[in-house]
Amino acid sequence: MLTLIPLPAFEDNYIWVLHDGQHAVAVDPGDPAPLMAFLDAHQLVLSAVLITHHHRDHTGGNGALRQRYQCAIYAPDNPRIPAVTHTLRGGDSLTLTEPALHFEVLATPGHTLDHISYVGHGFLFCGDTVFGCGCGKLFEGDPAMMAASLDAILALPDATRVCCAHEYTLSNIDFAKTIDGDNPALLERERADRASRSQNRPTLPSTLALEKATNPFLRFHEPGMTAFAAGYLERPHPGPADVFGAIRAAKDAWDG
Repeated sequence: MLTLIPLPAFEDNYIWVLHDGQHAVAVDPGDPAPLMAFLDAHQLVLSAVLITHHHRDHTGGNGALRQRYQCAIYAPDNPRIPAVTHTLRGGDSLTLTEPALHFEVLATPGHTLDHISYVGHGFLFCGDTVFGCGCGKLFEGDPAMMAASLDAILALPDATRVCCAHEYTLSNIDFAKTIDGDNPALLERERADRASRSQNRPTLPSTLALEKATNPFLRFHEPGMTAFAAGYLERPHPGPADVFGAIRAAKDAWDG
């Protein structure tokens, strides 16, 4: 039986830990200290680390974890990522024996060019590609690239549990309401997620079905988002990538 844990790190990161009671895999452990403490407390052996992209808040624990546990470290092929033992790209798969896991690798560039996501056992470990009711900023990619990455995610089953790397959900909901405020699913999500955070519980993982219903960045094919983009861009009939780009530009401006 697999257990999934969102382990808080830094101010708003999550290190995702998937374990079978003896062996564990960690996703994006930017800070090794809380992960080591968790593994010690639960008497778990770290067998592998999965990295989604090169940003330091996702990769900063690699060296210490590799030294302590001799664990495998899977990551995109990028020299900026330390201590990597196995490089991956979209279309690859990886299989582990302890714990018994199999993941397919999706290329999800946009936030960064090297970004990958891991899909398996009903989970999507998507790093900074998708957030609760949001998506990552386009530091290296462009709207068309990110829209293609999100389309790949939209093709997954609705029941997929979406494991994002940051607790940004409430802020993202606040933005989403500015462009999709009549969406009853969004308003219900706000109620539920505010209740969770008031009790210091994570809003994640969500489900892909919930993101499809409430996350404007995954709704760029929807008529309401197309209408928003047409007004924002001041031109009729924008294509899907332009709709996504308009939503992203509006969020960037909203962030100020």
